[in-house]
Amino acid sequence: MKSKIIEPIEGIFREVFDDPNLKISEKTHSADVPGWDSLAHMSLVTSIERHFGIRFALGELQDLKNVGEMMALIEKKQ
Repeated sequence: MKSKIIEPIEGIFREVFDDPNLKISEKTHSADVPGWDSLAHMSLVTSIERHFGIRFALGELQDLKNVGEMMALIEKKQ
């Protein structure tokens, strides 16, 4: 299932960070993406919630270490 999630997530990342060439993987974390600050993070979370029709609890997001963990959480919520 993760392989089906990575494409839309990558599209969301490209839109939020305004970089059409941005590549992400399961190991990508905030330090890997220029401009990934707290404001961009909130925009990213909101866009992901809207796209997948899910809601994250604040506590769920605090412990995520990379995109792979975010994808696992999305899978769990779907």
